[in-house]
Amino acid sequence: MTDSLTRNDLTERLSQILGPRGLTTDGADLAPWLTDWRGRFHGQALAMVAPADTMETAAIVRLASETGTPIVPQGGNSGMVGGATPDAEGRSLLLSTRRMNAIRSIDTAARTVVAEAGVVLQTLHEAVSAHGLRFPLTLGGKGSATVGGLVSTNAGGTQVLRHGTMRALVEGVEAVLPDGSIYDGLATLKKDNRGYDIRHLLVGAEGTLGIVTAATLKLVPALIDRAVVWAGVASPLVARELLLMLEARAGREMEGFEIVPQRCLANVLKHIPGTRSPLEGAHPWHVLVEFGRDDAAATAPQILAEALMAEAFERGLVQDAAISVSESQAEAFWKLRDSISEAERTEGPAMQHDISVPVADMPRFILEAGATVEQRFAGTEVAAFGHMGDGNVHFHVAAPPGADRATWPDHPGKEISAFVHDLVVAAGGSISAEHGIGQMKRDELGRLSDPARLMALRAIKHAFDPKGIMNPGKLVPL
Repeated sequence: MTDSLTRNDLTERLSQILGPRGLTTDGADLAPWLTDWRGRFHGQALAMVAPADTMETAAIVRLASETGTPIVPQGGNSGMVGGATPDAEGRSLLLSTRRMNAIRSIDTAARTVVAEAGVVLQTLHEAVSAHGLRFPLTLGGKGSATVGGLVSTNAGGTQVLRHGTMRALVEGVEAVLPDGSIYDGLATLKKDNRGYDIRHLLVGAEGTLGIVTAATLKLVPALIDRAVVWAGVASPLVARELLLMLEARAGREMEGFEIVPQRCLANVLKHIPGTRSPLEGAHPWHVLVEFGRDDAAATAPQILAEALMAEAFERGLVQDAAISVSESQAEAFWKLRDSISEAERTEGPAMQHDISVPVADMPRFILEAGATVEQRFAGTEVAAFGHMGDGNVHFHVAAPPGADRATWPDHPGKEISAFVHDLVVAAGGSISAEHGIGQMKRDELGRLSDPARLMALRAIKHAFDPKGIMNPGKLVPL
C-alpha cells in the first residue's frame, strides 16, 4: 500500500471482515508485537489483524493476495530467530493467531486432539491432562508458545529423545494457502498416496507457504509418575557412554537426557533466585535425565533410577547424583536447565547458536569446536549444552568480560557465528536444530547450503506463493 487512499481502503475492507476486535492500527497498541522477544529485530506494520476463525483468515489472505499486501503470521511472539517480526517498510499486515484458541476436540480412543493455532502449549497440556492424556512436547516457553508457532517451526523441546519433534507429533493440518484457499488436512490417515505431503511441507515452513490455523496432534497416556536425576560427570564423552547405557537399560521409560556444563549451572545459581545446586561440590559437566512411566506394570521410575545410577557409579560413569523424591524437586531440577539462557543474558552478551550434529559426534564436537572457537577469538568462553540424545547443541559463545552489549553482537559476534556455522557444516550438521531459520539465519542458509537444497526451497516457495506475500524475507534465501 503506497498512498493514503489505498491504505485507508484496505483498512476499511479489513474492518468489514474482522470487526473492531480483530483490527488494530494504533501505533502504541501495535508496538509490543513489532519486536521479537529477544529484542534483536524491530519492524513496522500497516495493521495487526486477529481473525477469530479460519474463514476470517481466508478472507484476509484473499484480500492480501488481491492487493499484493505482505502478511507476517505471529503466534506467541516467542521465536528465537525473528521469524514473526515484520520488516521496517510498514507495508505488512501482522496476522495474530491468538484469537483462534479453541481446542476443537479430544479423541481419547484415537489419542488425538484438534487444536487451533492460537492455543498456548501450557493450556493444551492442561486440557488433555484432564482426559488422562498428555501432549509429549514441552519447552521453557510453554506459557507463551502456541500450536501454530510450534507447527510452523517444527519445534523440538526436551522430550524429542522418546517422542520426536513436532513433525512426528502432527497427524494433520488445516491451513490457509497464499491464494486464500483452505487446505483441510486434519483427518488422521495412516495411508495416503495422493502425491506430495502438504502437511509435511507446512510443518517447519515458518509461515512462508501458508498460515496454519489448526492441527491434529498425537497424544500419549499421561505419566503415572516420574523421577528426575541430576548427575555430575567427567566429560561429554562419558555422558555419551552413560546415555548409551541408559538407553539399553531403560528403553522407552527414559524421556529426556540433557547435558549441562558447570559454567551454565554456575550462572543459573548466580542469577536466578530460588535455585540451588542438586549436588555437593562442582563437577565439570552435568546430566539431567528424566524417567517416566505411563503403564502401571512398568518399573517405578524412582526404583529404576536408583538401580541405574548404582550401576553407573560402579562403571565409573557418574561422579555424584541426586534423584528427585517429589514433583517439586523434579521441577526444581528442570528449572536449572530451563533457566540457562535467562541467566546468560544477565551475565553478559553472547552469540547463541541452535545447531545439530550427528548424535554420535556430539561429544567430540562440543569439546573440539569449543576449544577451536576459544582459541580463534581470544577472551571468549564457550558453553555448549542441550539434548544429547538427538544431537541438538545449544552452542553459546560468551563475550570477554567488559564487552559492550550494544556493539559486540555485531562485531565480532557475526564473525563468530559464521565461524561456528562453518564448523557445523564441516561436521555434517545443521545450522538450525529446533528454532528455525527466520530472518536471523536466512543469509547463512544461503551461504552454506548446497545448490540442490536452495533450488528446492526457492521452487517450493514460488509454487505456493508466486506473489511473495507470505512472511517475506524469512527462511528462503534470496
